[in-house]
Amino acid sequence: MKWSVNYFTDKSGKQPVREWIESLDLKLQLKIFRAFELLEEFNITLKAPYVKPLEEKLYELRVKDSKGIYRIIYFAYTNRQFIMLNGFVKKSQKTPKKEIVLAKKRMREVLENE
Repeated sequence: MKWSVNYFTDKSGKQPVREWIESLDLKLQLKIFRAFELLEEFNITLKAPYVKPLEEKLYELRVKDSKGIYRIIYFAYTNRQFIMLNGFVKKSQKTPKKEIVLAKKRMREVLENE
């Protein structure tokens, strides 16, 4: 069975990561979707420069272009799914704590609603 990329969906049905991606320019969206394809193809074996482990079960999908550095925090879930939890533009060396906190909160929501 192939792995798939899915989006965190909040209680009101919104998908914050999908909305964030759609707000970006088309060229960057294509780069992100290409990274998703690599993740689906190589799944948990995909490593740097595309993926970096963060903490607990969280990973960071990394995309870069001339305008900036973009990150999507995700985790591997049941039935070979990657759940995209949080997307943001990275402006500092370290991943901002608030982005990790938000991703953890969303991951807990997913796990509690099993």
